[in-house]
Amino acid sequence: QVQLVESGGGLVQAGGSLRLSCAASGGTFSTYPMGWFRQTPGKEREIVATISRSGGRTHYADSVKGRFTIFRDNAKNTVYLQMNGLEPEDSAVYYCAAGRTSFLDILYTQAGQFESWGQGTQVTVSS
Repeated sequence: QVQLVESGGGLVQAGGSLRLSCAASGGTFSTYPMGWFRQTPGKEREIVATISRSGGRTHYADSVKGRFTIFRDNAKNTVYLQMNGLEPEDSAVYYCAAGRTSFLDILYTQAGQFESWGQGTQVTVSS
C-alpha cells in the first residue's frame, strides 16, 4: 500500500498563496489517481481537487475553481496543490489521498474511491 506524506501547510494572510506537496512511497505512483481533501472541526471531509494518473484530467470543487491547481510529477512521486487567492474559509487540515490503482486514466471524484490517506497538514488563512 502506498504511503503518503503531506507538507507545505502553514499560516498565510488572506489573498496569499501556498503550495502543498504530497510525497508517495511504497507503490507505483503513476498508477494511482490522486486527490486533495480538507476537513475542519465538526465537518465532514470534503473534496478539494483530484487528478488522474497521467495528470491529464482534473476535477475541482466549485469553491476552489480558478484559485487552486492540482498537478503531479510522476518522476518525483509527488502530487501538488497550488493554492492562490486564499480565503479564511480555506482554513482546514488538508489531506492527500490515493485512489485504487488503475491502468486507465480514470478520474475519481468521490472520497469513497480513495483508499490511502496522509496524516494531513494544517492550513490557516488569517483575515
